[in-house]
Amino acid sequence: MALRACGFIIFRRLPPENIEFLLLQTSYGEHHWTPPKGHVDPGEDDLTTALRETQEEAGLGLEQLSVVDGFLQTLRYEVRGRSKDVLYWLAELRDPHTTVTLSPEHTAFRWAGLDQACALVQYSDIQETLREAHHFVLKRNE
Repeated sequence: MALRACGFIIFRRLPPENIEFLLLQTSYGEHHWTPPKGHVDPGEDDLTTALRETQEEAGLGLEQLSVVDGFLQTLRYEVRGRSKDVLYWLAELRDPHTTVTLSPEHTAFRWAGLDQACALVQYSDIQETLREAHHFVLKRNE
C-alpha cells in the first residue's frame, strides 16, 4: 500500500499583482523546501490531514486560510523504495501579513513568487504543481 500525505499550496496576494507561495525548509534530510504537508493518521480523512499538518507546521488554520474550490493535485513518487501519494489543495491566506509559526520539523519559511518558489523546491512535480496553482489563481481573477 502506498504511503499517503496531504497538504496545502498556500498563497498570498500583495499589491499590486504579486502572488507569493509559502514554502517551509525541513530540519531533516537534505533540508529541502516544501509546502506544508504530512502523513494521514489512521481514520483521518485527507482534507483533515491537510488542515492538521498546516496548523502543526505553519501555525495556520481555517481562521487564517480560505480553501479554494476546484483545485486538487496528486503527486506520486517513490520514497525509499515505497510508493507515496501526496495530495495538495490550494488555500489563500486571508490576511497577507499573518505570522507563520514553524514547528521543530522546519528551520525556515519563505514567501516566494512563482519563479523563486520553483527554484527553491527543486523537484519537477512540485514545480509543476506550483505553476498549475499560479495559473489557477490567475484564471479565477479574470
